[in-house]
Amino acid sequence: MSVVAAENPGGGGLWARARVIAADIKLAHSVFAMPFAVLGAFLAWRGAGAGQGAGQAGGEESSGRFAGQLALIVLCMVAARTWAMLFNRLADWRYDAANPRTARRAIPSGRLTVRQGWAAAAGAAVAFVACASLFGVLFGNWWPAALSAPVLAWIAFYSLTKRFTALAHVFLGGALAASPLAAAIAVDPGALDGVPALWFVAGMVLLWVAGFDVIYALQDEEFDRGAGLRSIPARLGPAAALWVSRGLHAGALAMLLLAWRAEPRFGWLFGAGVGAVAALLALEHLILLRRGRAGLEMAFFTVNGVVSCVLGAAGCVDLVL
Repeated sequence: MSVVAAENPGGGGLWARARVIAADIKLAHSVFAMPFAVLGAFLAWRGAGAGQGAGQAGGEESSGRFAGQLALIVLCMVAARTWAMLFNRLADWRYDAANPRTARRAIPSGRLTVRQGWAAAAGAAVAFVACASLFGVLFGNWWPAALSAPVLAWIAFYSLTKRFTALAHVFLGGALAASPLAAAIAVDPGALDGVPALWFVAGMVLLWVAGFDVIYALQDEEFDRGAGLRSIPARLGPAAALWVSRGLHAGALAMLLLAWRAEPRFGWLFGAGVGAVAALLALEHLILLRRGRAGLEMAFFTVNGVVSCVLGAAGCVDLVL
């Protein structure tokens, strides 16, 4: 696919392009990070003692404030992920065009031009900064606005790392691990000092995401090696890469146990969630062991989506109860 072909204007109007973008960046995959952002927000809210020791009116006011913050966090997450995924598609479209697995993505196939992609990415970035700034306007917390540009740079940086390090998977984990910390800052900047469990949850996300991204990269092992791109499967081979993934997921479980121990408000429900995550990660690796790459879609998309939803829901409900 040549540069000229990718620059041919895509058809359809604004709505049609929006549908192409949504399908290409797989908005449904927001499920990997969104529950942890919500959990981070709940940890910070309860960590601030919201509504505790106050009257009913004070409690209702605090709950209403938190509901508004939570809505803004969700909007920020959607905008940030849209920016990061579009940046990834724009940074890698030439590699995508040469890779049979990704050649049908929107930009290399010509359904979206590079110019349109950059316009949409810029729109998502502006939306993120605007939503982050509303925390200052509505709640007097200007930290999200001040950190919005560095956050956008950090979550986009992952897309460039495969060019120079096989630890690109860890950078992706770090990008998603920012979600519970950023959400906590948006609710209460002091929570990062007062709620140690936030850091353990972020550590879990980093190791968990890095582990399943190693699995995902198995699809492109041969292409990455031939194109000079770096990944753990391309560097070590599939068998060793799977052992690296298992080690990362074992570390993620250790982080979860530390979070459970560090946060006194986590009870049996979060503990049950930790147990469920351990079982699901074991199932993920069992699927890969028995089915190989044929089981990758179930292992990567289905199991990990359930992991995030189960753990996020268990943690939030435990904190509320």
